[in-house]
Amino acid sequence: MQVFKFGGASVKDANGVKNLAAVLQKTGYNNTLIVVSAMGKTTNAMELVLKNYFTNKAQLQSSIQDVKKFHNQILLDLFENENHPVFKKIALLFDELNSFLNTNKSPNYNFVYDQTVGFGELISTTIISEYLNTIGIKNNWIDVRNHIKTDKYYRRAHVKWDDTQRLITAQFNKNVLNITQGFLGSDANNFTTTLGREGSDYTAAIYAYCLNAESVTIWKDVPGVLNADPRYFENAQLLKKISYREAIELAFYGASVIHPKTLQPLQRKEIPLYVKSFLNPEQVGTLVGKDSALEPMIPCFIVKKNQVLISLSSLDFSYIVEDNISEIFKLLHQYKMKVDVIQNSAISFSVCVDNMYNNLEALLHHLKSKFKVTCYENVSLYTIRHYNESAIKQIETGKTVLLKQLTQETIQVVTK
Repeated sequence: MQVFKFGGASVKDANGVKNLAAVLQKTGYNNTLIVVSAMGKTTNAMELVLKNYFTNKAQLQSSIQDVKKFHNQILLDLFENENHPVFKKIALLFDELNSFLNTNKSPNYNFVYDQTVGFGELISTTIISEYLNTIGIKNNWIDVRNHIKTDKYYRRAHVKWDDTQRLITAQFNKNVLNITQGFLGSDANNFTTTLGREGSDYTAAIYAYCLNAESVTIWKDVPGVLNADPRYFENAQLLKKISYREAIELAFYGASVIHPKTLQPLQRKEIPLYVKSFLNPEQVGTLVGKDSALEPMIPCFIVKKNQVLISLSSLDFSYIVEDNISEIFKLLHQYKMKVDVIQNSAISFSVCVDNMYNNLEALLHHLKSKFKVTCYENVSLYTIRHYNESAIKQIETGKTVLLKQLTQETIQVVTK
């Protein structure tokens, strides 16, 4: 059993879908599960639909129509016969989307987000499944929400592993090519949940764990895992081998090639993870596995933009001790702030956070009642694994350093 994951960039248009089929034909697809993301920038487009639903109803149908047009062009490029059943299936999915938006009574943005945005994955997998069947690659379309069960933490749901394992074991046919959606699950009431942005990698790992797969391959538009994001760093190099531990470290610090939650289930069963290029599927790519030393051993750069640095100090110059720190972390949890760096001294405490739930103003209001607060928005957090002086100089040159923290193998620098 092998699990393949194809991201949005790999199926951004009709040629991408055809290339996915070509990859399957080159690599073989017996006993294979394909996990697919929404096509191209569909998730962003669906987030605009959601924004219009809450704040600009006049533009709602226009934004839905844009998503329709995008997918309709792909359909017309892939299927010569406009009477093909796939056209009706996609129309029904859009009808279902409109029906939800017309009848929903919940004001909870996160709940509505999960019921709305996931249509991108349902549409993409329906199109790809029908196209593969049309060209003779017979496959079974699966609704992932019938397999992956989660709690109700909308937009970043936690997997209920026992329920998920039971459902996959009972319902999954390993003997055929299967295709399903990344990113999605469902709660106990069968409402759609999502696993966090870029959660399709995690979906592949969940299935691999539950199916005892031989391997997982993530197909991307890069040759494999690079030591830096080429959008922000020049001369990024391919990492040929990485241990699970090193990959988990890189993912934790925000390396975008591998989702942070993806690696733990694979490590537990020692399932190797390959990251390969869908443009050159014969190339070796990157192997993430047990006891695979970093090859080559070079600095690895990670940058997270649009972060928030909050610095706190006591109002009366008393020490910031366990009680204060405990209270601060309770508030960070309450306001759903993802903590990336912490640093403290006798009378100060600094934390770099990701304000993905837009709760910063409320958090600061709460903190200012007990602390002196300084806040820097739109800062960048740089992390270097296996740093050297040259690497540090590369990220600090021309920037204002607000915070720096070093350990034996890792340095983190917050800059403005």
